[in-house]
Amino acid sequence: QVHLAESGGGLVQPGGSLRLSCTGSGRDSNQYSMAWFRQAQKKEREFLASINWTGREPIYGDSVKGRFTISKVIHESTVYLQMSSLEPEDTAVYYCAARPYTIASSASDFSSWGRGTQVTVSS
Repeated sequence: QVHLAESGGGLVQPGGSLRLSCTGSGRDSNQYSMAWFRQAQKKEREFLASINWTGREPIYGDSVKGRFTISKVIHESTVYLQMSSLEPEDTAVYYCAARPYTIASSASDFSSWGRGTQVTVSS
């Protein structure tokens, strides 16, 4: 497993942008595919985006396509989530997740999780 730490959350106005970061540490952490999920109050955890350990082949959840961008630099263990056109419905705790090598979109496929960072979209 790899230890993950998210950062970059906060309060943003509707229509605004925010960039989240997640850094992994541990053996071979740069060879993990990484993903972002979120969980709003009283809702299930939702898949947002995932990217291959080489930083290629990103996939996105339907609710964020065209608004969020996931990126990762090959041989590094940091993944970013650039969020734009944020809406109050995007308010949630955002989690970073990682799994060895292959990309996935189901929470049950990920073995390592961060503690989450709160994103609040409000005027």
